[in-house]
Amino acid sequence: MALLISCVGCDQTTKTLARAQLQDHAAVSFLGDTFRLQYAENPGAFLSLGASLPHQWGAVLFTLGGIVLIAVALLYALLAAKLTRLQIVALALICGGGIGNLVDRVRYEGHVTDFLNVGLGSIRTGIFNVADVALMVGVALFVLGYPRDARIVHTPRDG
Repeated sequence: MALLISCVGCDQTTKTLARAQLQDHAAVSFLGDTFRLQYAENPGAFLSLGASLPHQWGAVLFTLGGIVLIAVALLYALLAAKLTRLQIVALALICGGGIGNLVDRVRYEGHVTDFLNVGLGSIRTGIFNVADVALMVGVALFVLGYPRDARIVHTPRDG
């Protein structure tokens, strides 16, 4: 719970700062433009996926999708038997990131505040936020922490 709450708090604090300091300003770059702070309001999902949907459809789809993601992750965390510590951390990050973006969608008419961008030269990521990082790290940790003995093993058929 502490990790989940910290994740949401960090995400919302950085988004508040981005809205106050970056909105209506030019991008600010660091380390030879490897790291860039650039304000954006994202009506879509991660990296603006689905941003071209009509606003009302996207807002409903991504808000409900976020609620489902959070509910599934929370239920799995609470009801699954034998979760490893790594899986618990992963689920807390997934829930924290999902809640962080869901708060934005509810507060800002279906939009999420994004402000981070990294890259080298013309090769750049899309603009993202702390919640997106938490979600991606959480998914990666969950996949890496999935027990290897849980995979399906095929045995030869008896003839």
